[in-house]
Amino acid sequence: MQQGGYSSPMQQVAPYRDTPTSYSPNLQDYNDPSSGATHAHSPFDSSHDLSSEPTLRNSSHHPLTGQPISAVPYMPVPQPTYQNIEGRNSDWLEQSQRASKRSRRIVIGSAITLLILIAVGVALGVTLTKKSSNNSSSSSSSSSANAPAGTNPNDPSNFPKNTALVNSFYGIAYTPLGSQLPSCGNSLTEVIEDIQLLSQLTTTIRLYGADCNQSSLVLAAIQATKVNMSVYLGNYPAVDDNGAAYTRQKGEIQTALQQYGGANVLGITVGNEFILDYITMQGQTDPNGSAGQAAAAMLIPWISDTRSMLSSMGLSNILVGNADAGSYFNNQVLSAVDYGMSNVHPWFANQSIDNAAAWTADFFNTTNVALAQSLPNKPKMFIAETGWPTGTSSYNSNPNDGPSLASVGNLQIFINDFACNATKNGTGYFFFEFSDEPWKNTTYGGVEGYWGLFDSNKNLKNITIPTC
Repeated sequence: MQQGGYSSPMQQVAPYRDTPTSYSPNLQDYNDPSSGATHAHSPFDSSHDLSSEPTLRNSSHHPLTGQPISAVPYMPVPQPTYQNIEGRNSDWLEQSQRASKRSRRIVIGSAITLLILIAVGVALGVTLTKKSSNNSSSSSSSSSANAPAGTNPNDPSNFPKNTALVNSFYGIAYTPLGSQLPSCGNSLTEVIEDIQLLSQLTTTIRLYGADCNQSSLVLAAIQATKVNMSVYLGNYPAVDDNGAAYTRQKGEIQTALQQYGGANVLGITVGNEFILDYITMQGQTDPNGSAGQAAAAMLIPWISDTRSMLSSMGLSNILVGNADAGSYFNNQVLSAVDYGMSNVHPWFANQSIDNAAAWTADFFNTTNVALAQSLPNKPKMFIAETGWPTGTSSYNSNPNDGPSLASVGNLQIFINDFACNATKNGTGYFFFEFSDEPWKNTTYGGVEGYWGLFDSNKNLKNITIPTC
């Protein structure tokens, strides 16, 4: 948000900034074995009867003189050491048999041990599986217990309706929490929860930028929940990076459209308070002055490039627009778009709560709608942001912010006075905003983090949504 467009420069707040500017701290935009030994057979036959063999002996019963015993025919070789060979063979056989039995016992024992180990392993595996299953069931039960009654965690389209919510808002400004570089802490689960809530308040939302995959997350959530919801995507270029932020976010948007299609996309808003940021950096105030024209010269080619991207994807039906602070629209930029979105904040214009709704409507019609109607293309105009803060941070707080307090009570008054009347008058607007954004309390301070209908934990503030 910015305070631009009113009697004096005013503070604006943005859902995030790619690179926070340092030139004006009050002008921030929302503005991973048997080794069985084998027995060799004995070379002697113990069953052979040696007494039956013929013998030749000399008279002295000694071998023939001069001849070796082995050369004497039919002379058996004396066997003085083998008299008990059969008994020795029996001993060996018994030993062999014992070894064989022992080996069998070892094999059988090993097999039994292996079977026991396998059985233990199976039992342990079953036990762990049951434990894991029980833990999973416990976790699922815990998760289900924390979820609202009636919610089916496997079907995001099956969610309970909050009777305190009424679909009375034309649109709501939205940025998923955690969509700021470089941390990018957003998630599909969180965005699904947001869309479930938002769908009970409106049928249209607008995003500011595309960093941290937020375009894809939002489209995925809309399709998963199957709610009636359309979105204006956003590309939030920086004024001082030679188009790097624009190019990066264009890629994010293109990826989202390729994956999820354009059925739920009404438009792409190129730029958010770009003119205000640039001319403020240059020390000027006129959006159509030299600094404003220089800013337009950067912004218009990006607008044309976005159109070309959509045309190449067969999505020329998706509109292209621009958003800026109240009275900071450059005529050439507005002439190059299908729609304009204007940030109009009675709080920063020092309006009392009693006059806030009427002032907002009058400012928008006389400053923005009238300008658009004077241009050849007559772009449709929307109020991009309007609302009322409910608290303030001690950091950068200003006790003289305005004649009326930042409070939940005054938020209720503004909703009552503005929402239904704007719908009745045919004014397209985006209420600022879905939920409080704590990161802004330390980045910008003041009231910047307290504009949500819900607090940062997604609890509806103590307000009553009117039926329009």
